[in-house]
Amino acid sequence: MQAKVKWDGDVRFKGTTGSGFDVTIDAEQKQGPRPMELLLLGLGGCTSYDVVGILKKTRQDVVDCVAELEAERADTVPAVFTKIHVKFIVSGRGLNEKKVERAVKLSAEQYCSASLMLEKGGVEITHSFEIIEVE
Repeated sequence: MQAKVKWDGDVRFKGTTGSGFDVTIDAEQKQGPRPMELLLLGLGGCTSYDVVGILKKTRQDVVDCVAELEAERADTVPAVFTKIHVKFIVSGRGLNEKKVERAVKLSAEQYCSASLMLEKGGVEITHSFEIIEVE
């Protein structure tokens, strides 16, 4: 895996992923997200990918999945994440609560590389979920 970050003036940088996607990183948030926001989004994307994949493998009729993340940071420099809560809002038809709970647990404990890496670095990560029945 590769990435490149190039200074773009002031407090902006242009990031390019190894797969060729560009993102503007901006500490002032005028043209893009801050670096720590990207890290939080990466965690949300990683764990959501797992949860949806696991639910589909167990033949759950998932229509939508939203991960809402709330994070706390240290008051001192470096202002690392200290706590993160991930709440999944899973919508679908006839979703089995135990299977949703299992998917969230498997992602957190076995599959989500971002989550496991952050936890090994001392971040307390908690999870919850809500199921929304759709027609």
